[in-house]
Amino acid sequence: MNKNQLVSNISEKSGLTKKDVELVINGLLDEITGALASGDKVQFVGFGTFETRKRASRSGRNPQTGALIEIPETTVPAFKAGNKLKEAVK
Repeated sequence: MNKNQLVSNISEKSGLTKKDVELVINGLLDEITGALASGDKVQFVGFGTFETRKRASRSGRNPQTGALIEIPETTVPAFKAGNKLKEAVK
């Protein structure tokens, strides 16, 4: 499912216009992104938790030359599914 399909499905189920649903979804995604950028967690009980994790620096290889390179430490977004979501997917 892509974003347009999600907007359409929610619009049909809620009776809201597609434009209103898209505004809400965009607002939700902006808030989650902003919270993660500032180092906060976003938790939806039963659904899951969005958080950031540190990925340690490591050695890698340049695929074109085969030369060793050092990949620096970075922060990446992560999602951990909640129990209700895990049960629904089983």
